[in-house]
Amino acid sequence: MLSAIQQNPSCLQSILTIARMAGVEILKVYEQDFQVEYKQDNSPLTKADQLAHQIIASGLEKLFPAIPILSEESSQIPYDARKNWEYFWLVDPLDGTKEFIHRNGEFTVNIALIHQGRAVTGIVYVPVKDILYYAVQGTGSFKIESTKPPVKLQAKPLPKQGAITIVGSRSHGSEAMEAFLSEQKQRYAEVNFIPAGSALKFCLVAEGKADVYPRLAPTMEWDTAAAHIIAKESGKSVVNFENGQELIYNKENLLNPWFICQ
Repeated sequence: MLSAIQQNPSCLQSILTIARMAGVEILKVYEQDFQVEYKQDNSPLTKADQLAHQIIASGLEKLFPAIPILSEESSQIPYDARKNWEYFWLVDPLDGTKEFIHRNGEFTVNIALIHQGRAVTGIVYVPVKDILYYAVQGTGSFKIESTKPPVKLQAKPLPKQGAITIVGSRSHGSEAMEAFLSEQKQRYAEVNFIPAGSALKFCLVAEGKADVYPRLAPTMEWDTAAAHIIAKESGKSVVNFENGQELIYNKENLLNPWFICQ
C-alpha cells in the first residue's frame, strides 16, 4: 500500500483531491449560519464535520476498498476489531472545530495512512487558505498553495541559545504549558509564542516558521497522525513528552500522551 503511493503520483493526487473536496463542503457550511451540537465528551460537532467525514470515507473506500478507515466521526470501532490492522486510514474530517465555530480560519482536514502503528502518509488541508501540506514516508514533506507548484519543506534545527519560537494551542492552554514557557525563558534570551489552531501547529514547525510545538494537554490520535509524518519528513520528531519515544497509533486507548514536536 505505501509503495503504491510512493511510486504512483496519481494515487497521491487522488487523496489530495479528496481532502480538497472535503474542504469545499466545509466552506459551504462555514459561510452560512450553522448549528453546533455537542458529543458525549462535550466536544463540539457541526454539519461540516459530518459532511467532510462522508466525503472522505466515500472517496477512500472507492480508491482503496481493502483499507479500513478510523475517523473521529466513526471512532467506536472496538479494539479487538482493529488491533490487527496492518494498514488503515486515520482521519479527522474537521480538526479545530472550535476554531471553525470562532470563524478564525485555523481548521484543517487531516488524512493519515497508518502502517503497523506508524504514520506513513499524511495530508493536512487548510480550506480557508487553499493550502495543502502533505508527506509520504521516505519522500519528504511538501506544501502547495492554491495552484502553485509544490514546495519542499525543511524544518529549522532547534536553536541552542538566543531566540526560540514556540507554537501552541489557541484554545487549549494548560498550567503545564505555562510552566514549559517559563522554563524556556530561563534558557533563551528571547521566547516568541505563536497561538494557532488544529494541525497547523505541526505545519508551522515543518515549514520553519516555529521551532517547537509542545502539547501538554489531551489530544486524540486523529488530531496528530497526518501532521506527525509531515513534521517528521521535514526533519523534526514527534515524541512522548515524558519518555522521548515516538508517538504510535492504533492503541487500545486512542488518547495521545503529552508530546513535543521539535
